[in-house]
Amino acid sequence: MENLVRFSLSHSGKNEDWELRNDSTGRVVKRFDTKEEATAGGVLAEAIGKGGGSVRIHKENGRIQEERTFPRSRDPRKSPG
Repeated sequence: MENLVRFSLSHSGKNEDWELRNDSTGRVVKRFDTKEEATAGGVLAEAIGKGGGSVRIHKENGRIQEERTFPRSRDPRKSPG
C-alpha cells in the first residue's frame, strides 16, 4: 500500500485561526475560524481531497491530540486505536 499524505491541523497564533497544512510541502491547504469548524463531520475529508491522507490534529498548545485517516479504509491495521 502506498504511503499516506500527511497533514497537520494546528492553531496559527499569527492569524488567530486554525490551518490545515500539507506536511510534505509546508503549504496551507485551508484555514478555519475554529477547531470545531475544521473537525465537523466530513470537513477535513473534503479539504484534503479524494486522494485521502492522515491528519494530525493538534491542541492549541501545539501537542498532538489525535490522528485521523481519510478514507477510514486506508487506516494502517498495525496501529493501535
